[in-house]
Amino acid sequence: MPLREPGTIDTVGCVGAGTIGGGWAAYFLAHGLRVRVWDPSPTAGEKLGRLIDAAWPALTELGLAEGADPSAWSVHSDLAEALEGVGFVQESAPEDLAMKQDLLAEVAAAAPPDVVIASSTSGYSMTEMATTAAQAGLADRLVVGHPFNPPYLIPLVEVVGGEATDAAAVDWAAEFYERIGKSVIRMDREVPGFIANRLQEALWREALHMVDAGEATVDQIDRSITDGPGLRWPLQGPMLTFALAGGEGGMAHMLDHFGPSLLAPWTRLTAPELTDDLRQKVIDGCEDEIAGRSFTELVAARDASIIAIRRLSQELRASLPGAAERPMTGGSGASTGSTDANTGGTGTSA
Repeated sequence: MPLREPGTIDTVGCVGAGTIGGGWAAYFLAHGLRVRVWDPSPTAGEKLGRLIDAAWPALTELGLAEGADPSAWSVHSDLAEALEGVGFVQESAPEDLAMKQDLLAEVAAAAPPDVVIASSTSGYSMTEMATTAAQAGLADRLVVGHPFNPPYLIPLVEVVGGEATDAAAVDWAAEFYERIGKSVIRMDREVPGFIANRLQEALWREALHMVDAGEATVDQIDRSITDGPGLRWPLQGPMLTFALAGGEGGMAHMLDHFGPSLLAPWTRLTAPELTDDLRQKVIDGCEDEIAGRSFTELVAARDASIIAIRRLSQELRASLPGAAERPMTGGSGASTGSTDANTGGTGTSA
């Protein structure tokens, strides 16, 4: 499959400019790339401008690539026009399967033939989403590139292809993401929800059950993680955490000693019915925890916390023999190609 060299890309296309698509746009800009955006909303440019402005201080603190320009973007109402000259496409439309099937087929038809197209879907498989494109013989460049919110701060991207995806496209996407500072998990096979979302979903379902049954409040659930196991996870994930719980005997001792507790009724992995009462309990609990703080204040606090944790985690990984050393992602100097990002848009709708 003839594809462009990942290191030569200087312009990317973002299909959809909501929270995820806009976050991707900000991240690409911070890495010296130009961004061409397609979004059908007449207010897309205004909203995207606000999102980039809000994200730029955090991106600046992490370190910008040479030539990074927060105004090097344009919004287009015509899809083909938006994808002219792009070297990569990130689709971030709403989670509607039928919409994504049609949209990805349109994107594959409009994008240059040597360009990989990634979807930000949080749960659909590419095999599901690529059905319409596959009928037209256009599915070989379609991959999943699943980010985490906010994409401009959380480094993880899960990459996997569908049944009709060429393996070269998956390789290309993984290399491109790594070049711009992402931590890439290339999945061995498709699974609904991928990896991290399945783990998050298990925790989310149990949390809803506990609120519904009056077993815990929203604040208690949040603090049980932030002041408990969440403190271990930036350096050592849940599997290694359990291995350490086995002492010098490691995971083998952990499984032998605590394995029987897997049969104990500690979790309810089936989702509870989202009744009006449960919905209101969760909303009220979150409002109590927010305590009048604005959305902007909460985002700023979240971003500052993530930056601090990422920096400290990297320092610890570099200094402690028991911590796996991984490079700090998202910093400066990660641009893949041209750093002349002063052209290609003024940040207003086109």
